[in-house]
Amino acid sequence: MNGSQDSLDGTLKQASTGDDFGRAWLRFWFSPASSRPLAVVRMLTGLLGLLLAGSYAADLEVWFGPDGMLPADAVTAWGSRSTWSIFALAHTPTLLWTLFTGLLLALAAVMFGLASQMACVIAALLWASLLQRGPMLAGPADDCLAVLLWSLAVGPCGACWSIDQVLADRRGLPRLADSPWAAVSLRLLRIHATAITVAVLLSQLKGDVWWDGTAAWWLTNRPSQLLNLTDLFRRSEYLMNLATHATVAFEATFAVGIWFAASRRSLARAGLLAWPLIGLLAGEPFWGAAMAIFCVPDAVASRL
Repeated sequence: MNGSQDSLDGTLKQASTGDDFGRAWLRFWFSPASSRPLAVVRMLTGLLGLLLAGSYAADLEVWFGPDGMLPADAVTAWGSRSTWSIFALAHTPTLLWTLFTGLLLALAAVMFGLASQMACVIAALLWASLLQRGPMLAGPADDCLAVLLWSLAVGPCGACWSIDQVLADRRGLPRLADSPWAAVSLRLLRIHATAITVAVLLSQLKGDVWWDGTAAWWLTNRPSQLLNLTDLFRRSEYLMNLATHATVAFEATFAVGIWFAASRRSLARAGLLAWPLIGLLAGEPFWGAAMAIFCVPDAVASRL
C-alpha cells in the first residue's frame, strides 16, 4: 500500500512539474508585451539596412552586372546548386537596378513603418537574395540584418511610431494593446543575440591570441582599420591585454547575464556602447551596430 501511495505521489509530482514547465514555457514566449521596443528596433534595423545596402550600390554593376566580376553561373558553381537568387535573373543593368531599388524601398518602408510586417518579409527575401548572389562578399553584419528583419516580421513592429499607426489613427482604429506576438519577436531577438555572442566567443577562444592578450593588437594592425590603436598598444602591453580580456569577459557575461532579470537591463544598456566598440576594434562597425540593436528591447523596455 505504501509503495502504491509513493508511486502515485511521484506521478502527481512529475505531472505538476510538467505543468509548471509548460506554463513557464508559454509565459516566456507568449506573455503579452509592448510593441514599442519593437518599433525602435524596426527603425534602427531599417536604417542599418539602408546603410548596408548602400555599401553595395557603388559597385553593384561591377560585381553583379551582365559583365560583372561575379557571373551568376560562376557563383552557382562556387556554392550550392540548391540556392537561388532573383538577382541572378538581372541580365541587364536596368533590371539589376530595378531589383536593387525594390530592396531599398522595402528597407525604407521598414524604417518608416509602412506595411511594416510585409515590408520586413519583402526586405528579408530581397536581402537574402542579394547575399546569395554574392555570398563571398557577405559579412557578419549582413547576416545579422537578415535575422533582425525576420524577427521583426513575426511581431507587430509597426504598431507604434510608424506610418501604419498614423493611417490607423485616421481611420479611427483602436491602437494595438500589448501583444503575445510582440513577446515572440522580442524573445527571438534575445535568443539570436545570445547565439551570435556564444558563436563569436567560441571562435575567439580557439585562438591563442585571445588567451595571451595580444588579440586586440592583431585586430587593429590592419591598413583598412577604422580604429587603429597599434601605437597605443605597442606602448602599453597592459592596455592591450585589458582590451583583449575585457572583450572576452563582456561577451561571456552578456551571453549568460542577459537571461537573468537582475542583470538583463544593465547588460543590455552596456551592450549599446560595448558592441559598437567591439565592432570598431574588430573592423566590423556595422556588425557592432547590429549587435547593439539586438540589445535595444531589454535596454529601453522600462522607459517606453
